[in-house]
Amino acid sequence: MLQVKDTSFSYTKTFTLQNINFNVNVGEHLSIIGESGSGKSTLLKLLYGEYDLNSGEIYWNGKQILGPKFNLIVGHEYMKYVSQEFDLEPFITVAENIGNFLSNMFPNKKQRRITELLQVVELTAFAKVKVQYLSGGQKQRVALARAIAKQPEILLLDEPFSNIDNFKKQSLRRNIFKHLKAHNISCIVATHDKNDVLPYADKMIVLHKGKVIANNSPQNLYKHPKEALVAAFFGEFNVFKLSEISRLKQNNTTVIVYSNEITITEKSKLVASAFKSHFMGDYYLIEAVFKERSIFINHPVFINESQEIYFSISEELIQYRIL
Repeated sequence: MLQVKDTSFSYTKTFTLQNINFNVNVGEHLSIIGESGSGKSTLLKLLYGEYDLNSGEIYWNGKQILGPKFNLIVGHEYMKYVSQEFDLEPFITVAENIGNFLSNMFPNKKQRRITELLQVVELTAFAKVKVQYLSGGQKQRVALARAIAKQPEILLLDEPFSNIDNFKKQSLRRNIFKHLKAHNISCIVATHDKNDVLPYADKMIVLHKGKVIANNSPQNLYKHPKEALVAAFFGEFNVFKLSEISRLKQNNTTVIVYSNEITITEKSKLVASAFKSHFMGDYYLIEAVFKERSIFINHPVFINESQEIYFSISEELIQYRIL
């Protein structure tokens, strides 16, 4: 188990991370989300032992993870870290990069492992290509394969699919996270992409200005967004005053409602004026003006500009959301 206890860190006099607490069980997948500059990458580097803490403690299976003041060489055999700089050897092949840290005592076993990992990251056709000739996305895939080659106990990933082409990204995510679960490898992913999180993460923490403002499962955070920052990660959302949309009239209470939770109807007490229909593939995102501000609604068909629309929000959803 990874244990992060009251951890704080600063590059200067201002804290980059402050009073961070969370646990990650063996084989568990944790996602870290937050705005740029919120401390996601710094947190991964602290977990890896790249910096010394200002205060607090970090443990993996009871053994304290310490920084460069205590370790001449950064890193641990049981932990691998894939940063946004891939740290590959450019003048040798993809297969050689992946196999570089595997034992040569059993060459057939080593080759089978390289072959398996080439399939996981979908680079079999590039096995004999030197890394210097690869694209950024291909290099990122080599870095991922190299990190899991020796089956670490815990893997730290910083924006692991950011350079991957969209048509490869979905299958690569499935392959990587399936492989990690199959081998009971704990995984911590810093990301800004909800598709890295929703289908795969067991837990998710949200960083804001160096502090954890939410720590729960992705499902619970999606269903009960208490902060606009959390809702924004999952998609388009609206903030309504309770008195605007419900029979309940509690003063100063606001409700977060996702665009897909609003229905356009033939008649309703809630009326808006369509401003723009954004084509999103299998639906249109309708931007409309309601009480002199923009709201967003998912709808299956295009709506003309300035058309009056009626919309509704489930009273059951509203009551569920404010509990």
